Amino acid sequence: QVQLVESGGGVVQAGGSLRLSCTASGRTFLAMGWFRQAPGKTREFVAAVSWLNSLTNYAESVKDRFTIFRDNARTTVSLQMNSLKPEDTADYYCVGGNYYSRRDPNDYDYWGQGTQVVVSS
Repeated sequence: QVQLVESGGGVVQAGGSLRLSCTASGRTFLAMGWFRQAPGKTREFVAAVSWLNSLTNYAESVKDRFTIFRDNARTTVSLQMNSLKPEDTADYYCVGGNYYSRRDPNDYDYWGQGTQVVVSS
């Protein structure tokens, strides 16, 4: 059974940092990443990383603030979030798929249950 399990969410003040992690079991992926969904909004792409060559893809809204990285065993992906803003408040979902360059949720076949991030102003 394939599982993606997230950890690391929480409450932080604006300007602070959090690190999310996601561990995959049951299979490895060519790409892993993160999406988020704020209350009343659609799910949006955050970042993804290629397991083949570590190339990364970021949404413009998080570029230069968030960093995605993975371990060599291809089972854990992390998202370091710095300079957090209230608009970063959302449920964050770990995803697994084949193409790190894709930003459509439908391009990722496997999803974690989500972890909540709340940024207070």
